[in-house]
Amino acid sequence: MRSIRAAAIGAVTMSLALAASACGGGSSGDGGGSNDSPKTLTYWASNQGASVEVDKKVLQPELDKFEKETGIKVELEVVPWSDLLNRILTATTSGQGPDVLNIGNTWSASLQATGGLLPWNAENLDKIGGKDRFVDSALGSTGAEGQDPAAVPLYSMSYALYYNKKMFADAGIAKPPTTWDELVAAGKKLSKDGKWGIGVEGSNPAENIHHAVVFAKQQGAEFFTPDGKPDFTSDGVVAGVKQFVDLMAKDKIIAPGNAEYAQNQSVSDFATGKTGMLLWQSASANLTSQGMNADDYGIVPVPVQSGTPGADAQVNSMVMGINLAVFKNTDNVDGATEFVKFMTSDAEQKILNEAYSTIPPVKGAQADPVFNTPANEVLKNTLANSAIAAPQVADESQFETAVGTAIKDLFADAAEGSAITEESVKAALEKAQQQMPTK
Repeated sequence: MRSIRAAAIGAVTMSLALAASACGGGSSGDGGGSNDSPKTLTYWASNQGASVEVDKKVLQPELDKFEKETGIKVELEVVPWSDLLNRILTATTSGQGPDVLNIGNTWSASLQATGGLLPWNAENLDKIGGKDRFVDSALGSTGAEGQDPAAVPLYSMSYALYYNKKMFADAGIAKPPTTWDELVAAGKKLSKDGKWGIGVEGSNPAENIHHAVVFAKQQGAEFFTPDGKPDFTSDGVVAGVKQFVDLMAKDKIIAPGNAEYAQNQSVSDFATGKTGMLLWQSASANLTSQGMNADDYGIVPVPVQSGTPGADAQVNSMVMGINLAVFKNTDNVDGATEFVKFMTSDAEQKILNEAYSTIPPVKGAQADPVFNTPANEVLKNTLANSAIAAPQVADESQFETAVGTAIKDLFADAAEGSAITEESVKAALEKAQQQMPTK
């Protein structure tokens, strides 16, 4: 899932339920069809570009193409990430939702557990060309192990470290960092004259989780035990979260104002030269849309504690991406399946992933030369060799809320000058663990 999303996950309110009901699905009187002759589909697309309007410009020509080929009209709504998960949860609760929707791949197991999404069993996968068309890392984030996927991969992403070449040269930094110690050292050289070393979205719970899972893994720790129980206060988890927040609290290479960032502001700061480094998912299209020339920045793997990225404690990203799901209550199941087939075709995968600077999760499209640039090679290699899937547990969305908000609060404390200690981090994580559902 892309990190411009501030997944504001909480209670499903009545107002959200009404909003979702108003959007309706294939069963609504003004937009539905039948399984035999679907004429209209509703599609909730996630905000992938720099704005909702950018997404509409990318997607609408492809939807028009689908309508011309099939006679099926697709009614598009691009949903901001701050609303998307609550909208989906409301839809699964009320039974009123779109026909087809995007989901952040980290939500797959949670949404699968609601029973609201169409399972992609072997029969359904065969209708879109079969399971073997998709790369393994993308399929690993489509639901709980041992169950039919809750969705199919649409866009694949991984984190990378983006760095401003001119700012590095001006600061006398000879090469981009490969370890966190090197990143902190570079960040301190960059943090002067009103500029800062690196930016984060400290008020974005989902973004916080993506980094925290990696930091903890690099400390040899997991947020969940092998049987799926939360384990948020182990030494490794505490150390990983503290190291992340310490980039602001101790190392002073993140501006205190980043504690309030939640919606793409750190990308804007990097694009405008306010920060020298950025940790982001597949950011090139976003940076280009904000006026940054591709020659002005470099892209390297996210640092590790020591050595080079790889397996186990050398992981440096979560397997990020967007999955495409079908709402189980649709009465346009055939049309919805045809739309998924279209969106995951080699031709459309090339068009869409090139537009968003993401990596196709479809093997045939990934082989296209356009995805063999140095920048894309960094992302592909990370996904193949040094990224891990989000915890595939039914309570993953609650995990994002609880721990992501705890880290948000720690960043707020750091911004105010409060000391961030092992004890304060452990207390925040203990509080988060107490918020998790009991079995």
